[in-house]
Amino acid sequence: MNAASPRLCRLLVASVMLTLLGSGSWLSAEDWRGFRGPQSQGVSSDEKIPVEWGTEKNLKWKLDLPGKGFSSPIVVGDQVLVTCYTGTAASVTRHLVSVNRQTGTTDWATKVESKIAEAGGPAFGASHGFASHTPVSDGKNIYVLFGKTGVVCFDMAGKQIWTKSVGTGAAMFGSAASPILYKDQVIVTAASESQSIVSLNKSDGEQVWSTKASSLGRSYATPLLMKNKAGIEELLVSVVSEVWSLNPGSGKLNWYSLNSVDTNACPSLVQKGTMVYVIGGRGPGGRAAIQLDGQSDAGEAKPLWSTTGGSYVSSPVLTENHLYWFTERGMAVCVDAKTGKEVTRKRVGGQFYASALLVKDKIYAVSRYGGTYVLSATPEMSQLAHNKLGDESDFSGSPAVSDGQLFLRSDKALYCLQEE
Repeated sequence: MNAASPRLCRLLVASVMLTLLGSGSWLSAEDWRGFRGPQSQGVSSDEKIPVEWGTEKNLKWKLDLPGKGFSSPIVVGDQVLVTCYTGTAASVTRHLVSVNRQTGTTDWATKVESKIAEAGGPAFGASHGFASHTPVSDGKNIYVLFGKTGVVCFDMAGKQIWTKSVGTGAAMFGSAASPILYKDQVIVTAASESQSIVSLNKSDGEQVWSTKASSLGRSYATPLLMKNKAGIEELLVSVVSEVWSLNPGSGKLNWYSLNSVDTNACPSLVQKGTMVYVIGGRGPGGRAAIQLDGQSDAGEAKPLWSTTGGSYVSSPVLTENHLYWFTERGMAVCVDAKTGKEVTRKRVGGQFYASALLVKDKIYAVSRYGGTYVLSATPEMSQLAHNKLGDESDFSGSPAVSDGQLFLRSDKALYCLQEE
């Protein structure tokens, strides 16, 4: 019998390792199917991701995109999927592009025209724009939030299956949170659209439940699914000054916990075991740690610790003992996860909107205009590399990792970095 190709062997192994996660989506070892990857933590154990790259080093391919965007690429098998937009608030066209990860060529691209004008508040169009939501996939379909146009479901060949409106309101800074999957549901933070969290049936887009609250109008954070001490899943949402726990099957409130996140709630939550950590806000913002002990009486849950100071936009990463994040003012911060006390604060330069990425013992921090910094995942945060790609447009989309490849997107192009 002929020996199988290495690629085929990897695919067979990945197929055997398919596992049902709490989110209800099935993932192979190679895939990065939603915002911040498996379990939404921005963490990878891939040992082959390059530390250094440039236009002449470890750049496998570059593909020009048809428009701008803050969304992150996702990876499903050999497909890299990314959204972008063209046009203005009055008439926006969204694009979903599928790229072959081996060749860097476009397999297909589809357009969705806006059904209603989007919000165009102060500096909005010049800031995060109209393609800030990262798609999510279950391997069968792709689900995307396109603002007032609604949630759109595509099959893996780009055919549109259904569209569902989740509101036509307008928050000051537009719409940003990414959809997540739970069993047979797509859960969307429709903060701008309807000040709601909405659950839709994956098969036809029909509403399963909707939870509305004015506090959601300033929540731009993607929700997090995690299990409590009783092994029951909770849907966690960061809003200004609070973290909420909802029943993901019904949208009913389990509990809330107060913190010092002010102004807007942008960074996503991170977790370890039954501990969840929140950061956010800007004046001066805050951070807190909460133990999920399984209560569901809609009362207040006291944080284990809570203090001031956080990141306004970029989400953190969590190691065994420390939280790390990067700020819009170019600072790298390390905090003791057990106490919340700041361990290190150092200037690295640049402005950070993309969320941090932890790959083994290294942290990758993509700045908007100043390249990608690679630091040691230690309290010292020693700089290991500073990589640039000669692209002066905005890199605000968070990176994706899959099978030895690192994917970055800017307002101009999609990049694949791989060891030569």
